[in-house]
Amino acid sequence: MPNLKLLLPKAAAITILIISVWFNAPAALAQQPDTSGIVFTEITTATDSLTQAKKDTQQVVSASSVVNASNPASQAPKSLWTIFIAGFLGGFAAFLMPCIYPMLPLTVSFFTKKGGSRSKGIFNSILYGLCIIFIYVFIGILVAVVFGPAALNGLATNGIFNFFFFLLLIAFGVSFLGAFEITLPSSLANKLDENSDKGGLAGIFFMAATLVVVSFSCTGPLVSSVLLDAAVKGERIGPAVSMLGFSLALALPFTLFAMFPSALKSLPKSGGWLNSVKVVLGFIEIAFALKFLSNVDLAYHWNLIDREVVLSLWIAIGILMSLYLIGKIRFAHDSPVESLSIPRTFIAMGVFAFTIYLIPGLWGAPLKSVSALLPPLSTQDFDMSSGLAAGPVANNTTSIKEKKYEALFKRLPKVKGIDEWYDFEQAKAVAKELNKPVLIDFTGWNCVNCRQMEQNVFPDPEVLKRLQNEFVMLQLVIDDKTDLPAAEHFTSTLTKKRITTVGGKWLDFEMSKYNSNAQPFYVIIDENGQTLVPPQGATFEIPEFIKYLDSGISAYKTLQAAKK
Repeated sequence: MPNLKLLLPKAAAITILIISVWFNAPAALAQQPDTSGIVFTEITTATDSLTQAKKDTQQVVSASSVVNASNPASQAPKSLWTIFIAGFLGGFAAFLMPCIYPMLPLTVSFFTKKGGSRSKGIFNSILYGLCIIFIYVFIGILVAVVFGPAALNGLATNGIFNFFFFLLLIAFGVSFLGAFEITLPSSLANKLDENSDKGGLAGIFFMAATLVVVSFSCTGPLVSSVLLDAAVKGERIGPAVSMLGFSLALALPFTLFAMFPSALKSLPKSGGWLNSVKVVLGFIEIAFALKFLSNVDLAYHWNLIDREVVLSLWIAIGILMSLYLIGKIRFAHDSPVESLSIPRTFIAMGVFAFTIYLIPGLWGAPLKSVSALLPPLSTQDFDMSSGLAAGPVANNTTSIKEKKYEALFKRLPKVKGIDEWYDFEQAKAVAKELNKPVLIDFTGWNCVNCRQMEQNVFPDPEVLKRLQNEFVMLQLVIDDKTDLPAAEHFTSTLTKKRITTVGGKWLDFEMSKYNSNAQPFYVIIDENGQTLVPPQGATFEIPEFIKYLDSGISAYKTLQAAKK
């Protein structure tokens, strides 16, 4: 049997690194595009669009052969697996926290001795694990039912919510560093503990509930993080799936060690290394919190939290974490680091390397692996790459010299070589002059997957060539908080709400016209606004996105031929 005393610290080290990568580079986990969970109904198909054109030209042309776009809804299972894995990793990290890990031998001992027989003890421990899973999944279901995916997606782009979550993560991070503990009322824990003395299933259930409440100071920040990540993806059952993964990782050790209690002797003893896990996660929470503050800054045009500000803070956090890991700095509850273990050494090396990787970003390096969590490169004051050419561009000269809303979106992420427009009517007018289809990019200041597409897909030479030469690019920012002129305020026919902001205008347009509130969301239309091919969500597979663009180009050419 493998030596668990050696394997578990290594597992702890690997888990910390995985959680760090998860928070700082969701692309590594193939994060599902934000379009998941949206049910597309009554979307105009390529055939429908062409039929409308045929009514005008009195000609009949079939365009079904050129439609080969991916269906965003088909990517939902991949998203649920991603959500489950994120929850599982969060649960495993929670298990290694000082609030839970020391309870393992006590709990296993309780079941093995009180059960009377080995089989009874194993049965009770399985029930205990199932009760833990039930409690956390119930929390996930409650979040999904109370809010729903649409409301949570709205909260994800709400400035007040983002600022609140920034403060919440800072508070959790500081508590992990040892400044204070966030706990639920002790009376609740005492009451649950009293009920755990009951026999049978009720007693086991209350034991599990006691664990959930008592360990809240350690699990609360991780539960909040994985729940939010699941909720804003738009999956209706995302929060429940996230909590299933989280609780499964938390419950499995109690059940497995109850089956093999002799393995407990090989476990490393509780000690200072548990607090080190907590402190490292505290640093990660604080670094992750800056993403939410940046969201507010972008949506409300404060122009304070630029890319180099976030990078400087991340580099400072990385240096402090590295010094902490090698024992050069300590917090109040830490034990002295007499010598570096092998896992701790490798973690320190990883953090040092990641910190060094961030430094060139201060001069404009793209940092693609973490670009989705950073403010856009367009917010950076000093960018050494800004003068680099993007390749030959087709002649896109039009009679329209002033772009509407352009001043608002100077800080919006730019892809070199693409000439973006920001108003629907203007883009149609440009498309009519240039005889090109319009690619609508429903995007957002706070959209992580939008940044992934802009950094990793759009700059691809084949994609960029098509975007430059074959389309009029229209970016509609759905979460911008700039007030519309009073004369442009209107009441939504869909939601019956008063629309007063630029972002609200385009979000209402997306929902009412295309039955979606996802970002990014791509729609290819002609100069009359007719949809040419089925809309497409984010896809990080470049060949798939090229296929989608080519289907739109073919549909547009077929339509133009039909009109002639």
